[in-house]
Parts: sequence; C-alpha cells; structure tokens
Amino acid sequence: MNERKKKKETSEDKMKYEIAKELGLMDKIKEKGWGGLTAKETGRIGGIMTVRKKAKAKAKKEENNKISD
Repeated sequence: MNERKKKKETSEDKMKYEIAKELGLMDKIKEKGWGGLTAKETGRIGGIMTVRKKAKAKAKKEENNKISD
C-alpha cells in the first residue's frame, strides 16, 4: 500500500502557498512540485515567511500591551 497520509494544512503551509502565489511560482510548483524550485526561490519564500511571522508576533505583542494598559 503506497497511500500517503494527508497532512493537515497548517497556517504556515497556507502562508507558504500564499507567498508562492504572490511570487508567481504556483505554475512551477504544480508542474514540478516544491522540489522543483531553485534555492533562491525557496529562500525568498522562507525569508518573506520570517518577516511576516515577526510582524505578526510584534502586532500581537502590541495588542496584548494595549489590553493590559
């Protein structure tokens, strides 16, 4: 049996797809899979994800500070 278990899509997965779409890489991903991307392309996606995660964490921290004031 060569069935793969379907992995539940995480918020990180959603972000990764969203960024790939914004960068115009979805056709390439559909054709070759994530492994078909260059190191530069995957690095770009990872870099943007990091920036967005930091911004989200900062916004959450600021929101929590507002609530506690």
